[in-house]
Amino acid sequence: MEIESINPDYYTLNNFTFNNGTTLENLKVEYITFGTPKYDEEGHITNAVIYFHGTSGNYASIKRIKEAIGENLAFDTNKLFFVSLSTLGTPGSSSPSTSDMFNEYPEYTVLDMVNFNRMFLKEALNIINPLGLIGNSMGGFEALTWAAYYPNDIAFVISLVSSYKVGGQNYIIGKVMNDIIESDPDFGSPDKQMKRSLQLSSKAMYSFGLSRQYYMDLTKEEIDNYMDEFAQEDSEENVYDAYYRNKATINYDLTGKVSNIIAPTLIIAIKEDQYFPPELDAIPMHSLIHDSKLVVYNSHIGHIGSSQLNKIKDELEEFMKQFK
Repeated sequence: MEIESINPDYYTLNNFTFNNGTTLENLKVEYITFGTPKYDEEGHITNAVIYFHGTSGNYASIKRIKEAIGENLAFDTNKLFFVSLSTLGTPGSSSPSTSDMFNEYPEYTVLDMVNFNRMFLKEALNIINPLGLIGNSMGGFEALTWAAYYPNDIAFVISLVSSYKVGGQNYIIGKVMNDIIESDPDFGSPDKQMKRSLQLSSKAMYSFGLSRQYYMDLTKEEIDNYMDEFAQEDSEENVYDAYYRNKATINYDLTGKVSNIIAPTLIIAIKEDQYFPPELDAIPMHSLIHDSKLVVYNSHIGHIGSSQLNKIKDELEEFMKQFK
């Protein structure tokens, strides 16, 4: 199946109330579905697997795990029904830019993102109890938050290069990025793009996406060029989408709640991941979630090596066989 060729659908939520009490109306949701749905007697889809994308992704980011999607693979499209959506705050769905609210958009949390997704799934697709949740990086925050706050909703969770909290170095990165944006003299003006500040903000995080060894193998000229390309691409986003998303993620912390997760949980980590080093994130999380399995593998491309699921094909298939 060519996931990249699937065009998104759109649904509008009549209203949504954020945790801070603010209510918005007519919130757009961008999503795709594929696979084979199964229904109970009340018409609810019972075999839905929901994919949550990372920081710079959207509904199409499910292609990151395409190595494991297909007939007779771990994520068998003949037995499972997949939903991938652009989460709250992401262009395509309701966000500061797509709502035209920009700096007046409500500050949201990861829990808001989860509640937004739950409401959409129930209203649009009649999915009340997804079979499973798969979250990559920031998407892992959503999957784990859902499982911690609504532990009886789901049968399994897969956390892919993620964590139960943002702290330490990751907090510093997010804080520096937003400090750069806030320092722009045009900050607070919805009609100003602030591309230079967004480019500088993006460069602050560039060196963490790949492994340290990967960067050492590049020349300084190559690094300069790649940093410029990365910053230019990121600067095409609206600055307030990036700013609000950073605020939501740097405040993410399930300490004290992650142990509420009762669903079998597969924690997948990469040894060379600079965002979420296994010893600081995956391994402690494994000790906090009772029914969890930890898999750590090597990838020269570090954090974005989550696209190389063939490296753990057997472990993934072993985990998933009980849910198909």
